[in-house]
Amino acid sequence: MTTITSTAPSGGGVRQNRPASHWPAKIALLAGLTVGALFAGLPVLWMLSNSFKSNTEIFSLPPSLITDSFSFSAYTSILTDSTKLRFFLNSYVIALSVTALTLLVSLLAAYAFSRYEFRGKKALSVLIVSVQAIPPITLLVPYFGLMVVLKLYNTYPGLILTYMVFTLPYAIIMMTGYFNTLPKELDEAVRVDGGGPLVALFRVLVPISIPGIISVSVYTFMISWNEFLFALTLTKTEDMRTVPVGIQLLMGQHSYEWNEMMAMSVLGSIPVLLLFLIFQRYFIGGMTSGSVKS
Repeated sequence: MTTITSTAPSGGGVRQNRPASHWPAKIALLAGLTVGALFAGLPVLWMLSNSFKSNTEIFSLPPSLITDSFSFSAYTSILTDSTKLRFFLNSYVIALSVTALTLLVSLLAAYAFSRYEFRGKKALSVLIVSVQAIPPITLLVPYFGLMVVLKLYNTYPGLILTYMVFTLPYAIIMMTGYFNTLPKELDEAVRVDGGGPLVALFRVLVPISIPGIISVSVYTFMISWNEFLFALTLTKTEDMRTVPVGIQLLMGQHSYEWNEMMAMSVLGSIPVLLLFLIFQRYFIGGMTSGSVKS
């Protein structure tokens, strides 16, 4: 007992002197976080609950979060319907293609912005940033006409090119900020050994920029996977529809398949949720690393 008392850390004195007024602030913060978590999580729980109910039970009163007749019928209906499975295939093809192409183009552009000085660099940077400020709805009609003229309407390339317009500015800005934190001596060392700019980029900078690359990839995939407006406007046949549009198609003229809509929403949320859970650490690190100069 004597030893424990004599070697007690000095932090014990700090705890004794800590003002009691901190506790109300902590309790208020905890209460605020709890309310925020419930506000954000309750719709998700409600969606999950309704996906296991029948359409009749969904509208029963009083409403209940726990179902009395647990059923997988909505999931079975989706997973055994080739038309509905096609929605998921289309979303995967488009989201993965947009992610890969956006990553490739943004790496090359970010390397140029970070390592080279050229005429018009500042104006081009302002132009890229300004694209982010334009509301997508204002570009809907011009893009519809452009896709029709280029014969890309109702095609994979049409949607992929359209989505890249919205994902590339953020990707370029973020990767440029990330490359700016890396010392230029790395590039110079490669050039001393006889390597060119592409060697410096893909063999040196890319391997040590994994957090930034993962962050850009997750962001791009999320934007492409969840987009609804352009997917609805730039496609016309069911074999080209994506998951968000497929959910909307479950609204019939005289009846809504609410349980199937909820089940498809759950299935459509899984890829993005898994990506965020697996790469959360890299995603947050990549988002913040470019904002701090070394």
